[in-house]
Amino acid sequence: MSDDALKDGAVKTATTTMTAPAPTAAGSSAVKRFITGVGAQNISLIIAIVLVVAVIGLQNPLFFSVANLKVIGTAISIMGLLAVVQTIVIILGALDISVGSIAGLTSVTSAMLFTAAGPAVGVVGAIGIGILCGLVNGCIIVFGRVNPVIATLATLAAFKGIAQLISDGRAQGYTGADPFFVFLARGGVAGIPTLILVLLVVALLAHIVLRYTSWGRNIYAVGGNNIASRLAGININRYIIGVYMVTGAIAAIAGILITARTGSGQPISGSEGLELQAITAAALGGAALKGGKGTISGTILAVILLGVLTNGMTILGVNSFWQNVAQGALLVIAVVIQQLRSGERRIGIPG
Repeated sequence: MSDDALKDGAVKTATTTMTAPAPTAAGSSAVKRFITGVGAQNISLIIAIVLVVAVIGLQNPLFFSVANLKVIGTAISIMGLLAVVQTIVIILGALDISVGSIAGLTSVTSAMLFTAAGPAVGVVGAIGIGILCGLVNGCIIVFGRVNPVIATLATLAAFKGIAQLISDGRAQGYTGADPFFVFLARGGVAGIPTLILVLLVVALLAHIVLRYTSWGRNIYAVGGNNIASRLAGININRYIIGVYMVTGAIAAIAGILITARTGSGQPISGSEGLELQAITAAALGGAALKGGKGTISGTILAVILLGVLTNGMTILGVNSFWQNVAQGALLVIAVVIQQLRSGERRIGIPG
């Protein structure tokens, strides 16, 4: 063999040796891009969902039935609506503890207005009342300079009281025979229940607004640094009032769905505890309680996780009281993880 051939062989060998790790580096880069695109928080939630589904499914194969999956979907739809708007409020740097009470109040009013004037008036009237409740919350926070937690804690009690006063504490009306409410409760499109479709539409619209509009970018900016946002010319007060009005409208839609599911307006039953579930789902989904961070996709995955967990515990015969314990524990875990990720000093720990 000639010297030139030996040299060519050596060059090829060296080139092969140098470029061999490239596929590994490319694969690593692809994995990083995937994690960045999907989000580490979302991947963690997906893994958690898969594990919970696997454990429950091994205990009871009926968990995987189509009927049970539809039960899970319809069960999480109302809570999911409130979790989506709660995420927007949290990104803004605030909180709305009154969403469950707004849902109860609008459930009663939708049924009462339906009985008096028909389904169209019931729906429009309930949404109008929901927007009004949101306006009240926003005005108390902006013009009364009240902390959002305190303000909405007060209106939680007030809206619940109003619902009980106008209904005398009892279920009102009967919507079980009306085609529109029946369609909302038990209908569907292409095999997908209407309740799930409503959640998907609202979640998609919220995702588009937050990610692709200046309104959404400003919400993130206000939650991230309201002082800088004010200096940048963003009308913070307008955003606070606007977000709370939107929250009231979506809470009203949740109230209408409660009326459809139960066949009557419910002042408390069906809406009690929804605010805690919504906050838990938003926090689990990665919404930072300090504001400026969160995604609708993460919240929806957290809603699914909570729904699967609740349904699984019910199927396995776990006491409902333990379900409340599990929900509270998940909220604590979510907040602790957020605090650890932030790298900030924990209260009470020196250093």
